[in-house]
Amino acid sequence: MSGLLWHKDGVEVDPRIMQFLAGDDVLLDRELFLHDVQASQAHVQGLERIGLLGADECAGLLRELDALAADFRSGAFVLDARYEDGHSAIEARLIERLGDAGRKVHTGRSRNDQVLVASRLWLKARLDELIAHCTAAARVCLDRAASEALPMPGYTHLQRAVVSSTAMWFAGFAEALIDDARRAQDTRGLIDANPLGTAAGYGVNLPLDRDFTTAALGFARLQVSPVYAQLSRGKFELAALDALASALLDLRRLAWDLSLFTTAEYGFVHLPAAYTTGSSIMPNKRNPDVVELMRASYAAVAAARCEVEQLLSLPSGYQRDLQFSKGSIVHGFGRGLGALALLPGLLRALEWNESSMLAAIEPSMYATDVAIEQAAAGVPFREAYRRAAETAASSGEGRTPQGSLDARVSPGGAADLRLDELERRWQALAVAT
Repeated sequence: MSGLLWHKDGVEVDPRIMQFLAGDDVLLDRELFLHDVQASQAHVQGLERIGLLGADECAGLLRELDALAADFRSGAFVLDARYEDGHSAIEARLIERLGDAGRKVHTGRSRNDQVLVASRLWLKARLDELIAHCTAAARVCLDRAASEALPMPGYTHLQRAVVSSTAMWFAGFAEALIDDARRAQDTRGLIDANPLGTAAGYGVNLPLDRDFTTAALGFARLQVSPVYAQLSRGKFELAALDALASALLDLRRLAWDLSLFTTAEYGFVHLPAAYTTGSSIMPNKRNPDVVELMRASYAAVAAARCEVEQLLSLPSGYQRDLQFSKGSIVHGFGRGLGALALLPGLLRALEWNESSMLAAIEPSMYATDVAIEQAAAGVPFREAYRRAAETAASSGEGRTPQGSLDARVSPGGAADLRLDELERRWQALAVAT
């Protein structure tokens, strides 16, 4: 490991201690590297604006930062164990290519605000992905809710309860995913604040043009207080993980449904072979592994959130403990977004088995309809409930699943799904993004 930014003459560096301090930062910084380069470009331009860099120096630094980003994308430059982290790699490259101009690039900033701004830009990009995945999945749900309404059993306590429909199932998850996307948008707005220029958490004795870097980096506002910039590290990551977890909770429940519905005992859903795998020993098996790993993905997000939360038992100001939050958000978002990215395709591809769903609708599932009808005719509901319970086994006489669905006229019910309202909410998301 070379080019330690903080090394002092006469201090021996123990490689074992350095390895512990660095951890997997270099690997994790590959995720943040291009954002770090982008922030460095804004900082360089800001230094020129206050006269600390000449025009030629600024132009040279911007040129080399562009070249570094291109080399990183192509693989010509690899962020590896030669460097302590991505920040030192950027500075080492600029010094190698530009000499003293490269040595000026760290003026007025700290690695603290470097990692803050790079991770903030990274989180904004990941939340954009989250919004896109949720809106794409909600779109599929809305389209399928509008195009097919096959009767199916509705369950409470995993017991057959009332007649439901595939349209109600899709509409329910459509609204959930729309809300998840809105929550991600709100969270993006919360964290859309520029920490660059707060240095180590107390500002610097330079008139940094922080308004300029805020606009240059596409932030909605300036994070004014350097103290709060440090306090927000971890806090904003938790907010982003909470938004991701909200979507993953809905995905987990959807995956649970499909895990049940694809079993032979239910037989409601058929998954294309691409979403299943074979058994290593049982030739007859096709396993819904994609669905099961979707169901499991929430665990990675919950673990990441727990780790970040536990790290935040800290006083104000920067503490090195916060280094560990980087791995948490990278791994949590990697697993969570990977699962959500597959959801729209899965929802498009699943096929309902209408005959199995109809066969699972038994006469007692009309008992609630009977009780409500009597109550509507003037019988006190508790009396109507008692009568319906006594005749539950014969409640289905003269009734059909479609008739039950057509009579469900309460807003949001099978006969009044209010898909037009959900469509307006979806369109509002699309406009906002």
